[in-house]
Amino acid sequence: MTATDAPSLFEQALQSYQEGAPLAEVIASFQTITQQEPRLSAGWTCLAWLQLLDNQAQTALRSARMAVKLNPQDPQARINLSLAMLENNVKGVREHIELVQRVRMMAPELAEELDGSIADGLARRPDWQALQKVKAWLEG
Repeated sequence: MTATDAPSLFEQALQSYQEGAPLAEVIASFQTITQQEPRLSAGWTCLAWLQLLDNQAQTALRSARMAVKLNPQDPQARINLSLAMLENNVKGVREHIELVQRVRMMAPELAEELDGSIADGLARRPDWQALQKVKAWLEG
């Protein structure tokens, strides 16, 4: 097995999350990823999501802003930013939600992915009011 056959740190961290590893452990992995590859928008998107799940709204807002800055077209990054804005009482959520709604209409496969992500978030944090609000907006 060569080095290129080994799963990347990103893939390993994602797998750890999916297998239910402790949030602190997975957050640390994604912090390492964003330090090593600061231009990797997916790393910032995942980090923001994990920070939101862990009730780290202020740090999640910074991570989500970075993810959107690096990839403004990523609907998951926009959802994360919307959630972080809601949890920090920051205005301007509507424009992000509207962009995600447009993406959902144009790309049904992405809509399915986003729905899966929302379901995952609510399964891991059932009392997540900001996510329940975003879900209702996206369905409405």
